Amino acid sequence: MIPTNRTVTQSLCRIPVQTASRALVNGVAVLRIPRASPGTAALVPGVARNIKNGESVRRVNAPIRRGLATTVHSNDSSSIRRPHFDKILIANRGEIACRVIRTAKKLGIKTVAVYSEVDANSLHVLEADEAYCIGPAPSAESYLRIDKIIDVCHKSGAQAVHPGYGFLSENAKFAEQLAEEGIVFIGPPSSAIVSMGSKSESKNIMLAAGVPCVPGYHGTDQDPQRLFAEAEKIGRYPVLIKAVHGGGGKGMRVVSQPNDFMDALESAKRESLKAFGDQNVLVEKFIERPRHVEVQVFADTMGGVVSLWERDCSVQRRNQKIIEEAPAPGLSPELRADLSDKAIAAAKAVNYVGAGTVEFIFDNDTQKFYFMEMNTRLQVEHPVTEMITGLDLVEWQLEVAAGNPLPLSQSDIPLVGHAFEARIYAENPRNGFLPDSGSLLYLSTPTPTHTFAAPLALLSSEAAQPTQRTPDTSSAVTPSLRLEQGFTQGAQIGVFYDPMIAKLVVHGRDRTEALRVLRRGLEEYKVVGVSTNIDFLRTLAGNDTFIKGDVETGFIKKHYAELFPPVNEPSPEVLAQAALYVALRDITKSNAPQSPWVSLGARRFNGEVCERTITLSMDQSPGTNINIIVGQTSPGYFDVRVQSPSGSPITFTSVAAQLTSPTTLTAFSRRTTIVSQLTPASTTSNIAERLHIFSADGSKITLALPSPSWLVSLEGDVLAASKGALRAPMPSLVVEVKVAVGDKVEKGQAVVVLESMKTETVIRSAAAGIVKAVRCANGEMVEEGRELVDIDASA
Repeated sequence: MIPTNRTVTQSLCRIPVQTASRALVNGVAVLRIPRASPGTAALVPGVARNIKNGESVRRVNAPIRRGLATTVHSNDSSSIRRPHFDKILIANRGEIACRVIRTAKKLGIKTVAVYSEVDANSLHVLEADEAYCIGPAPSAESYLRIDKIIDVCHKSGAQAVHPGYGFLSENAKFAEQLAEEGIVFIGPPSSAIVSMGSKSESKNIMLAAGVPCVPGYHGTDQDPQRLFAEAEKIGRYPVLIKAVHGGGGKGMRVVSQPNDFMDALESAKRESLKAFGDQNVLVEKFIERPRHVEVQVFADTMGGVVSLWERDCSVQRRNQKIIEEAPAPGLSPELRADLSDKAIAAAKAVNYVGAGTVEFIFDNDTQKFYFMEMNTRLQVEHPVTEMITGLDLVEWQLEVAAGNPLPLSQSDIPLVGHAFEARIYAENPRNGFLPDSGSLLYLSTPTPTHTFAAPLALLSSEAAQPTQRTPDTSSAVTPSLRLEQGFTQGAQIGVFYDPMIAKLVVHGRDRTEALRVLRRGLEEYKVVGVSTNIDFLRTLAGNDTFIKGDVETGFIKKHYAELFPPVNEPSPEVLAQAALYVALRDITKSNAPQSPWVSLGARRFNGEVCERTITLSMDQSPGTNINIIVGQTSPGYFDVRVQSPSGSPITFTSVAAQLTSPTTLTAFSRRTTIVSQLTPASTTSNIAERLHIFSADGSKITLALPSPSWLVSLEGDVLAASKGALRAPMPSLVVEVKVAVGDKVEKGQAVVVLESMKTETVIRSAAAGIVKAVRCANGEMVEEGRELVDIDASA
């Protein structure tokens, strides 16, 4: 019989009882199941993709409705194993949706994707077995529509929903409605989401469970004067205002002095309401030198709870993580055990089930830690935990959701080597990490060594305190690299969702080796089309203080000068490479065999060498031009003279150069990636084309080919006419226009509030004056460079 997807799935899950073994998970007897061989999942026959839009769906056999996967009974009535689901829906997008799909495919589980109209060609849609459009781009009309997702579950026959992270992943109402429809929520019970979703309620529960919390006000009275009074009671500023629901830095403000409290409170409440549908906040003592240390916990429906060790996520911008590592550097075995034990206690206090993360603030000054919050979902940074344990956490989620016990006991969970995750974002670190949007014009990534974490040997330890562990850095570990990405070249990074492009995950024998692999991976990661934080991450990974593991949440601010050194002028060699690229590219474009100007190569009718002057400028300083003269001396050889305004001319003679691909220049005995990006017509730029040059160490230098002089002159007239204009720094949604025509404004006064990629940006007046014009409205989408408000500073 040719196996169907259903029969293969069951065959993968039915393990003979005699091949299994028993282990204790926190005192509960569980069945230890041997892992299927890596090639087994390949037996699953291919399934034709079937993208659905609207009501056009392919009819399938009506599935058996069930709350959990169908139970498989063995002859031993005490050993019951439930197989995985036949089909699951992923209520998310981007890299996390792709991540869940990969594990599902490995296990022979069919997948259903949902997508908004702008995500129709996204990678997660292409990788899923079925895909359904659920609405327009705004998440409130698509990814947050519970009714549409449940409708797709019924249409597709999906038995369970994996929420990923963000969107509905911590929405108790979503979990409850799925249960009412007989669909499994691959996550914790709604009661745990409610308890842990409220930062104030969760802290009260933790205090009762003996878990230390940061001093502050966690009550329900949200009167601004009451909150201000509670801030005063803490003793001294700074204090932290934080949304009681959600995470990711949304609805969070640090207040340094009493005069700033009310403005910060209003902003935090507004951002929290938009992000989480709840504007309630709490007020806490702000720890000035904190580390962000979190513990990955896992719990089953039988009372078993384990710690999969801790992660350090201290280095952040805008209160959001950008680089994570596991285990946390510098922790003693005793402190690791204390953190893990407190995290397990937190999970038990709310009868937790599934994957969860208990986050702690670790005070560098006192070496004490405090409960911060519990994220009732899989975290963005879960791959670093997978790398040091050799486990697939999505597979564990599916096991637990099917009603099975935890696969391992605490004493059996490996802790081997060190792992890092770097988040690749579309953003501009030198412009306050403002998010960017646009098309991924060019994308080249390092070659992954693994799709999943490499398996690690299980630790057979019967230690009296199984959470008291020292990382194993003596075992031979082959350095490995994973890529978790949801976009490919040509994809559009829009303004409606988080600007993360991908995650680069590495594992090494120890922290030093893992950092070396990370730096190499970042050197090989090249993006053109949007600004990214890759250069910043590379600088961070090479920073001496970071290498020592001396981290804190204020790391970027504290080491700003080292992380953002002055941008140096490009070297003469780089300028020569850019000019050679332009010259060779233009020869290729005009390649017409009948033309003597090409067929005669370097010589012309008078026997002289043909020379061409190419003018370039720094992208950030388009007014300073640099002339490079390129002359072909013989086929494939060139003389190049660089006439930089800051120094004497430098000449390179007989340089062998050729274009081996449209983006690869071979010159100066090395291959260099150079990508051209044409600049759209704009009234804010005198640049016709940008050249992105990636050096051997991975750093990117951007040079510009200036526009013709007549166009520059015209642009100067236009810019002079709009000297007092405030413009949108990125494509954005106008949240609030705070001024009207005729208003008098002061320097630094808030004029317009914008929102892009879930982040608010306040546009402030650069000078005192009178508002001449307002050219935007609340709720309007504006493009980058759009004039928002015009202020007459001379009035």
